Amino acid sequence: MRAVIFANGELNDLEAAKADIQASDLFIASDGGARYCLALGLTPDAVIGDFDSISKIDLQTLETAGSHIIRHPTRKDETDLELALLHAQTLGAEEVLVLGGLGGRWDQSLANILLPTHPKLSGLKITFLEGSQRIFLVTDEITFSGLPGDTVSLIPVGGDVIGITTTGLEYPLVDEALYFGETRGVSNVLDGREASVKVQAGQLICVVISQ
Repeated sequence: MRAVIFANGELNDLEAAKADIQASDLFIASDGGARYCLALGLTPDAVIGDFDSISKIDLQTLETAGSHIIRHPTRKDETDLELALLHAQTLGAEEVLVLGGLGGRWDQSLANILLPTHPKLSGLKITFLEGSQRIFLVTDEITFSGLPGDTVSLIPVGGDVIGITTTGLEYPLVDEALYFGETRGVSNVLDGREASVKVQAGQLICVVISQ
């Protein structure tokens, strides 16, 4: 099952977002991200957070429409998006698409991008979609599609990454390493319509930017 989480960041192209979701998806609104559901005419299955970024009227509208309202205290250890991801996992989601996960606050954006490394979220395939950019974590082996000329960046997180082998990229890696804090893996290029990345140890954030 795939869940789509609407976070409280920037989501400037609602029509593009609409094209990326499916009727079979589980919809979760993370606090103020509920406004995107309302704009798209969607009733999320759940709305979760401390509700400091959503109006009482909008919250009541969604509750009346049938959304499950999950309230957390303002003084908490997790962000609303972290709570939404953990909730999606408890509902059996195997894959999550996050819309509106990035924005003007760098602290929130950086923390959000690192959430796929959360030990409790291990095994959950999380993709952030931001305009023409897709961001996801690579911990073993993954294959992804795109178009020739798309930019592909591989960024180590949490330490060095060893035993990296790629296919379908202009600058291939064959059982090589990318070192934490260095930028060697930035701005590779997709050769065809599909590429793969395999790692022996470590974690990579992969960013695919469509042309």
